[in-house]
Amino acid sequence: MGVPKKHTTKGSRNQRRMHLGLSKTQFGVCPKCGKAILGHTVCPNCGFYKAVERVNVLAKLEKKERKRREKEIKETEKDTEKGKKEEKPMTMEELSKKKF
Repeated sequence: MGVPKKHTTKGSRNQRRMHLGLSKTQFGVCPKCGKAILGHTVCPNCGFYKAVERVNVLAKLEKKERKRREKEIKETEKDTEKGKKEEKPMTMEELSKKKF
């Protein structure tokens, strides 16, 4: 059996393993409903992928739950439309009054 010639310190050992650490999962935002989703996957909330409905999410739900989900989707669509329309540049006076 092989015997090491030198003692490997904890620092040397950990430097060797430095690239093996886990990274945080990166989430994207669904363009339809605005929920966080993994990349290249169908949105579990609305069933859309690349602006096309791939899965009919509402068909699997019960009647009461379906109404709640439809209402929720409509509200999020309205919020995203309002956010896009209301963005206008600030004047110099507004910028000077704004507190950071």
